[in-house]
Amino acid sequence: MRVRQKTYHKVERLLALLRGKSSMLIVMQDYPDPDAIAAATALRTFANTKAEVQCSLAHGGTVGRAENRALVDYLDLNLRPIRDLDVQRFDLVAMVDTQPGTGNNSLPSGIIPNIVIDHHPIRHATRRAEFTDVRGRYGATCTILYEYLLAAKIAIEAPLATALVYGIRSDTQDLGGETTRADIESYSALYPLANRRMLEEIKSRRVPAAYFRLLMQGIVNARIFGARILSDLGETDNPDMIGEIADLLLRKEGIVWALCYGKFEGRMLLSLRTSDPDANAGRIIRAIIGKYGTGGGHNALAGAQIDLTTLTEREHHFRELVLLRRYVSLTGPKGDVSEPLVPLLNRP
Repeated sequence: MRVRQKTYHKVERLLALLRGKSSMLIVMQDYPDPDAIAAATALRTFANTKAEVQCSLAHGGTVGRAENRALVDYLDLNLRPIRDLDVQRFDLVAMVDTQPGTGNNSLPSGIIPNIVIDHHPIRHATRRAEFTDVRGRYGATCTILYEYLLAAKIAIEAPLATALVYGIRSDTQDLGGETTRADIESYSALYPLANRRMLEEIKSRRVPAAYFRLLMQGIVNARIFGARILSDLGETDNPDMIGEIADLLLRKEGIVWALCYGKFEGRMLLSLRTSDPDANAGRIIRAIIGKYGTGGGHNALAGAQIDLTTLTEREHHFRELVLLRRYVSLTGPKGDVSEPLVPLLNRP
């Protein structure tokens, strides 16, 4: 794979920032996905190898999805709750697969990160960081970090190669629509280095009975409006299931848009998916949320979050109705009649 000149320049700048430092905090999304987990691990490898900087990986939520937990276990990562850390004690703060002010991470609002590496559209607050590499067209943050390792001539061991392959595969939906040549080249170069048995084990990680209860709840509560579908999970202890159920609902024949939402620890979390190649789920989710919260994403998938802790039950119910009306009006024609995905006897 040919390393782009831009990447060499970025690597030189990053090394200059790392020199003389001893510690770095790497912040991921609150509910990190495989791309975030693998990219953070790759940045840690880069910092350890090239500058002997010790790194801690942190997030503000949970790792709930079975394959994500399997990836963390395989890499033997000690992910730290950011609330338990004194961020000010680290020489550097980096963010991967997320940015300041997105609402999907728990970096304290007063902290300006030194480093931001991401593949989502750049945000205004990100420009205040000393070092930024935000490539909004890339399918995965892992691709950017792989280019760094390649440019720095760092040997990639099987566990990290496996994680990077899984991260790219996951965020590009098996090298589907939102994939660049760089993603494909990175995947092709990494795949021979990966542990293929572990790739399959991570993908097919066993799940507890609670997984199926949430799955059933998501299906039973799903309602169809023409080519749109939505489902309310209610209170959940596994926020990763919101995105997983949205992915599943989009597979329904005739469905173009899928929205799943639920509540977790005082927040309403939403996951939006679309199969329309000309759509922009990130733009739509921001229009749905408006001033109620924060959100963003790519063409095919997006997410958002709303703080509920200051709202009364009535206010929360009103906002929920507004959001659902916006979703229906922004993703299809008016007048579509609501019907259940799975008609049940004695449905209320």
